Amino acid sequence: MHVVKSVCTRDCYDTCFTQVVVDDGVVRAVHPDPDNPMTDGFLCPRGVADGVRLYRNRVLYPYVNVGGKPSSNFRRVGWDDALDIVAERLKHVLEVYGPEKVLHIEYAGNMDLMTWYLPLRFWNAIKAVRTDYSICSKSGHEGIGLHYGLSYGVLPEDIVDMRLVVLWGFNAAVSAPHLWRQVLRARQNGCTVVVVDPRMSETARQSDMWIQPIPGTDVWLGYGIARVLIEEGLIDKEFIEKYTYGYDIFSEEVMRYDLREVSQVTGVSKELIVRFARTYGTVKPNVIMIGLGVQKSVNGAEIARIASLLPALIGQHRGFYYSNSRGFYVDVSYLTGEAGVSTGVRTVSQVELGRHILNGEFKFIYIYNMNPLLTLPGQEYLRKGLLKNDVFVVIHTTHWNESCMYSDVVLPAPTYLEKDSIVIPYTHNYVRLSRKAVEPLGESMDELWIVKQLAMRLGLEDPMMSEDVWSALRKALEHAIEGSFEELLSGKTLRLRYRPRYEYQTPTGRIEFYSTTACKKGLNPLPKPTTTSNTYEFTLINTASPLYTHTQFWEVYGQPKPVIHINPEDADELSITEGQPVEVCSEEGCLHFLAKIDKSLPRKTLWVQRQIKDLNNRPLNSIIPLKTQSIGGGPTFNSTKVNIRKIG
Repeated sequence: MHVVKSVCTRDCYDTCFTQVVVDDGVVRAVHPDPDNPMTDGFLCPRGVADGVRLYRNRVLYPYVNVGGKPSSNFRRVGWDDALDIVAERLKHVLEVYGPEKVLHIEYAGNMDLMTWYLPLRFWNAIKAVRTDYSICSKSGHEGIGLHYGLSYGVLPEDIVDMRLVVLWGFNAAVSAPHLWRQVLRARQNGCTVVVVDPRMSETARQSDMWIQPIPGTDVWLGYGIARVLIEEGLIDKEFIEKYTYGYDIFSEEVMRYDLREVSQVTGVSKELIVRFARTYGTVKPNVIMIGLGVQKSVNGAEIARIASLLPALIGQHRGFYYSNSRGFYVDVSYLTGEAGVSTGVRTVSQVELGRHILNGEFKFIYIYNMNPLLTLPGQEYLRKGLLKNDVFVVIHTTHWNESCMYSDVVLPAPTYLEKDSIVIPYTHNYVRLSRKAVEPLGESMDELWIVKQLAMRLGLEDPMMSEDVWSALRKALEHAIEGSFEELLSGKTLRLRYRPRYEYQTPTGRIEFYSTTACKKGLNPLPKPTTTSNTYEFTLINTASPLYTHTQFWEVYGQPKPVIHINPEDADELSITEGQPVEVCSEEGCLHFLAKIDKSLPRKTLWVQRQIKDLNNRPLNSIIPLKTQSIGGGPTFNSTKVNIRKIG
C-alpha cells in the first residue's frame, strides 16, 4: 500500500490537493492533503468518492455505434480501426467541405492543462470551428472586465482578515466548501456575513443578514446601495479621484434610482437596503463574492458589473471575488496553439450550439471533456441536429453518458487519477504536479495521444503537434510560477504569481465607472438592467448540488430526483400539494416534475437542482431557451420564464 499525491481537476472553485491510497494497483481511498492550506482537513462528497467513481460505468474500449443514433448498441473495435474510421471521415469532410464544417466541442470536465488545452493545438492547426466557451462564466468576466480590464480580485487567503463578507448570488456552502470555510474562519474573528440571494440557500441560513431580491432585479439593488453610500457620505473621494474614471457620470445615473422604486422592483425593504449600505460603507476591509450562478441570467453581466463597482466607491482595490483565473500569468494561448492561428478560424456560440447544429452547419463533430447532451440549453435543437444522417459524431470520454448515445464512435479516456497532470485553479494560487495513481483502465488513452494519432493519419506536419508535452508546459508556465519548473515536476507545491490588485488593464489605466471599452463596442458604458415581459408567471432558477459536478457522480450517488420547489403560497393558490406531479412549461416546451413545497423561495419563483431530468427522463435544459446575453454571450438559465400547473 502506498500514497500518491494528486490534485482534483474538476470544474470547481476549490481545486483540492489529495492523497490517493493505492493497494495492489487499486485506489482504496482518497484523502485531503495538507500541502494545500485551502484543502487541509476535508474533501467534499465528490472528492471522497473519486475512488469509487473511477471503477463505475467506464468506457473502457473504442466502440462504433451499430444501432443508429440515439442508441446504446455499440460494437467494440480496436484502436487502429477506430482511429482509421475517425480520420477517414475527418479527412473527407476537410477535403470536400473545408474546415468550416468541422466542429470541436469541449469544456471543463477535466481542467488540467494536458486534457483541455494542449489537444486544442490539433483543432486549431486544421482551423476547425470552435465554440466561444460562453456556457459558464464568460459574461461575468466580460462584464467586470469592462470596468477593471481583467476580472480577478481577492485571493482566498485574504478572506480570513475581512470584517465583512458579502456573498452575492453565491451559495458557497455548497459550491465552494473550502472557500466557505475561509468565510467561517473570518467569522470566528468577528466578521459579519451577508448573503444576497432570492432563495434561502444553505449559505443564507448561516448568514448574519439575508437580502432576498426578486430574481433578476439585482442591478436595481446595486444602484440602491450605491445611492445610500453616496448620499450618506460613505464613499472614499480621495480614492475615487486617484484611481477611477467616470464617477460623475456614474453618480448621475445612481441618482435616477429612487429608493422607494428600488424597493418596489426588488422586493427588498428600503430599511434593509439602507442598513446594509451603511454596514458595507463602514465595516472594512470587506469583500463582495460574486457567484457564477448570478451571472447566468438576462441581467447576469450587468449584475456582476454593478456588484464589482461598489468596492471602488468605498476605496478598495478590487474588493470583490468572482474568479481569479485571469489574475495568473499562464500562457494559455501558447498551449492551445491559438497564438499561431491569426485568421480563418470561425467561433460559434456555445449557448446557441443546438441551433447551429440543427441548421446543418457541420458534417463532423468531435466532443471531449464535456457532456453537451445534458448540459447545454436548447436540448431539442441539439438532439435533432446530431441525429442528421450527414453529421458524424465522435466522443472521447471517461464514462458512458447521454452524449455517447448520439455518437457514431466512442473512445475511452482516462480520468485524472490515471495520468500525470497540472491544473491551474481559478480561486487560490497553489499549484503542484498531480501524479498518476493507477494505470489507465481498459484501453483508455489520453486526449493528446489521440489528436497526435489523427494528425499522423492526416499527414499534418505542424511543429506545435510534435513538441514534447513537458517542454510546452515549461514555456507556458515560465513566468507564471514562483519557483522553477523542475521544482514543480519534483512534486513541490508552488504559488502562481498574481497580478497586483491595484493594477487596472483598462484604456485609462483606472477603474472605469463609465466604461470606455463598452462605448467602443456599442454597449452600455454603465450597468443597466434589462426587463423581460411575457405571459409566463414564474421564474425558474437552478443551482448546484454538493453531490454532483454537473452530470459527474451520477455513477456514485444516483440520478437526481425529478423534484421542483415552489413557494407555499403559490402552491396553495394553484392547489398543488407536496409530492404531486406538476407540468412546467416555457416557450420551448413542457416537463413533468414532483412538487416540493419550499418556504425558502420567494413567490413566483421555482427552483430545481442543476441538470436534472423530469419524470419522463427528459433533460431540464429542454425547456431552457437559446437566449444569450449581449455581454459575453452567456446563458440565461436563471431567467427562464415558465408556468406551472398540477397534473394527474
